[in-house]
Amino acid sequence: MPELVLSSVDPKDGANLQRFIDVPKALYQDDPAWVAPLDMEQKELLTDHNHFFKHGKAAYWLARRGDQIVGRISAQIDELYEPIHKAKVGYFGLFECINDVEVAQALFTAAGQWLRERGCEAVHGPFNLSINASCGLLVEGLETPPYMMMGHARPYYPELLSACGFSKAKDLLAYRLDLALEFPPMATKLTKRFARNIKLGDIHDFPRKQAYSLMRDLFNDAWQGNWGFVPFTEEEFAAMGKNLNLIMDPRQAQFAYVDGEPVGMMVTLPDVNEALRGLNGRLLPFGWLKMLWRLKVRKVSRVRVPLMGVSSKLHGSNLAGGVAFMLLSNAWELAVEAGYSEAELSWILEDNKAIKDVIERVGGVVYKRYRIYEKSLLA
Repeated sequence: MPELVLSSVDPKDGANLQRFIDVPKALYQDDPAWVAPLDMEQKELLTDHNHFFKHGKAAYWLARRGDQIVGRISAQIDELYEPIHKAKVGYFGLFECINDVEVAQALFTAAGQWLRERGCEAVHGPFNLSINASCGLLVEGLETPPYMMMGHARPYYPELLSACGFSKAKDLLAYRLDLALEFPPMATKLTKRFARNIKLGDIHDFPRKQAYSLMRDLFNDAWQGNWGFVPFTEEEFAAMGKNLNLIMDPRQAQFAYVDGEPVGMMVTLPDVNEALRGLNGRLLPFGWLKMLWRLKVRKVSRVRVPLMGVSSKLHGSNLAGGVAFMLLSNAWELAVEAGYSEAELSWILEDNKAIKDVIERVGGVVYKRYRIYEKSLLA
């Protein structure tokens, strides 16, 4: 058997970066549920076009046996993490590997050593590249395609991570909603009860730049104190906003108000992954035509709620639940009106009882589970 060799990947080396991006295309070629992310998006993620690199750093490796690439991994440090959590934690991400413990151990050793040399005492992951991007290893629900900005995995990955000394840190849940069902009567009663105190609006309520700034503030406020929280920076959210403008129904970028004050937000997006299936990550020469036809003519059938937050000053109150119910109810109505039949709300921390209760009351069912792993680097 050829010797296993690891090599670092310079993101400025276009050919080697493309090899890094292409690793999962070979690993998942027999998996009908996998959807290749766009190469152009992956290049933006991994290079200094990504605003993560204003407050973070990363390194990438490829594993080879002879002429065959057999795995990849990233290691990264988010400099916003330690001041908030008072811990020297680094991340791993973008892990893909053949079913071989030796390869996995070599990849995690390289990532761990890089983090250790930069003062990290523990590693969490996978994060691609931060907690505000795609994260978690899919451990349940591998039989169905992932929604946009959510990951997929090979079924043997949990065993590889366990063999490399990793253990569970936290689970992230994805809920499915069948929009063909009637909005639960009990939930309807609750939304009517709270309608006297809570008013809804959308992104048209403000100039676009101001609206995204407000969304960011609400999201960061709502999520502060949660496990692993790192805030969105202004640049990161502004860049996200530019991408949202391309696909979002502006009515589905909602705000909730109490006494005229914004106290909640929620964004619902069409599942672009439906339009990307079979393109193998490439828009050229004709992939972009297929994607546009699927999005604009055939239409997609699914939507995802990737962003939702309720002001921290309402947490623990009945009003917080009311805000969530109102936002979900309106999003449901708009999605059905637009012809969508299914929605995913993701991701939700496994111990976030308040939002889990709201989602389950409207009929949401956990159908995918993503796991964040951890390992000490002090040994």
